[in-house]
Amino acid sequence: MSKRNLYLLPLLSGLLLTPAWYSWGSGLFLLFALVPLLFVEDELNRNPEKYKKRLNFWLPFLAFAVFNILSTWWIKNASFAGVIVAVLLNSTLMSTVFYLFSLTRRKLGDGFGYFSLIFYWLAYEYLYINAEISWTWLNLGNGFANDIRLIQWYEFTGVLGGTLWALTMNILWYKVLNAYKTGKSLKESRTELVLFLAILIVPISYSIIRFYTYTEKSIPYQVVVLQPNIDPYQKFNDIPAEEQMSILLDLASTLTDSTTDYVVAPETFINNNLWLDEMDQNPSILAIRSFLKAYPKAKMVVGATCYQYYPDEASKSITARPFRNGFYDSFNSSLQIDSTRNIQLYHKSQLVVGVEKMPYTKSLKFLENIMLNLGGTFRSHGTQEERTCLYSPQDSLSIATPICYESIFGEFVSDYLIPGQTGFIFVITNDGWWGDTPGYVQHNSFSSIRAIENRRSIARSANTGISSFINQRGEIQQKIEWWQRSAIKATINANDKMSFYTLHGDYLGRIATFFGLFFALYTFVKILMMRKNGL
Repeated sequence: MSKRNLYLLPLLSGLLLTPAWYSWGSGLFLLFALVPLLFVEDELNRNPEKYKKRLNFWLPFLAFAVFNILSTWWIKNASFAGVIVAVLLNSTLMSTVFYLFSLTRRKLGDGFGYFSLIFYWLAYEYLYINAEISWTWLNLGNGFANDIRLIQWYEFTGVLGGTLWALTMNILWYKVLNAYKTGKSLKESRTELVLFLAILIVPISYSIIRFYTYTEKSIPYQVVVLQPNIDPYQKFNDIPAEEQMSILLDLASTLTDSTTDYVVAPETFINNNLWLDEMDQNPSILAIRSFLKAYPKAKMVVGATCYQYYPDEASKSITARPFRNGFYDSFNSSLQIDSTRNIQLYHKSQLVVGVEKMPYTKSLKFLENIMLNLGGTFRSHGTQEERTCLYSPQDSLSIATPICYESIFGEFVSDYLIPGQTGFIFVITNDGWWGDTPGYVQHNSFSSIRAIENRRSIARSANTGISSFINQRGEIQQKIEWWQRSAIKATINANDKMSFYTLHGDYLGRIATFFGLFFALYTFVKILMMRKNGL
């Protein structure tokens, strides 16, 4: 292989990985995007004396850096440092996985080697999903969000099933093309061809049949979704809370009527010193209560920044900060305000690293004084350990309310759902920080995956867009486009049944982690034995 191709092929893989994350693209690109990189790995593997060992890491890094930059460059609109960290961290982790696969293949042979790639990658995605520092936006299974007719089987596997499909197809593509390249006959490569066609056709065929035969049980509720379209860079300091609430309730009044069951408003919409022990006196809460008097059946679900006061050291949480003679916590929360006096709430628990939380708070406690002295902050929003739902006072229905970033985590969202009770998922978010970029479009498309995984209708309220209604097959039925002030109304069906994925979560990740550790240990034992024998 020429030196030029040694660098061009990783670039090609990076480019082929990218279209799945754009509205004009498809996840089908992911089924062969890694093939050029696999040819490069094979070249390095067969000629170790010809190439420097570090190329086994840096050539994959080139591919994954291109992929990360082209797919998530828009993070820079919110944080330039954030996009650098995200690209470097993700590219390094992906390259490490690929390097480990190459090492295993070199030491244990093709059979173990290609299986190890599948297990290592799935284990990486699963562990990353559950890590303290996590940016799992580019997990391969997310790339099929535009192809809902092809991934109805996510109700059994979740998004990691999409990753498994992509990795398996890439390996088989490579095997078939490599057989052709080396002059093998069709008869000699029959096994690879049969597996290739089966693993391509069977999931697609099942999914298409499932898509067109899946029928929602008729349990209708009428929901209004609001998109107030308030610039996030102005809403917290420059626009009075009373003016914002007036905009929201004026929108709500255009579609809310006596048949409305829910009105959904975006993340952190209420942000005027809402203390948890004084909620009934808050002007925003009073305004919403006044509005709902005309619609006793309606419940408003709205995002809010809330605060909790702790009078002393003994009562405070680990995330609390000094305040007057005590301490306080801040929360990014969803509230349900209805005809009762009780205000139900859920505190966001999957926080954005560096913006909403400081990771490893206990371990990095020693940095607190340094950070404060440098004019920075050492803080996190408060969280709650378990997912909780918001309940209707009229019946036993409950709703899950993942807030913004939480909605990209499959098992996290599934943990909300209670058999026989949780009927909907309401996603509330504020994606305006990224501007008019692919970011908010990608985020909306991930809600289609959550709908399929859990077979739940989704109402999504985004401050600046996209707000949408998504049915249980993942179809976007209505939406409000970017940077529009509007409201939409739909009758959507509740579903209190649990899908296989909802019940079992990311079991593929747990299995892959076990086997990935086995392959890694086996590889390093083999290396030690070879060194001991002077090989």
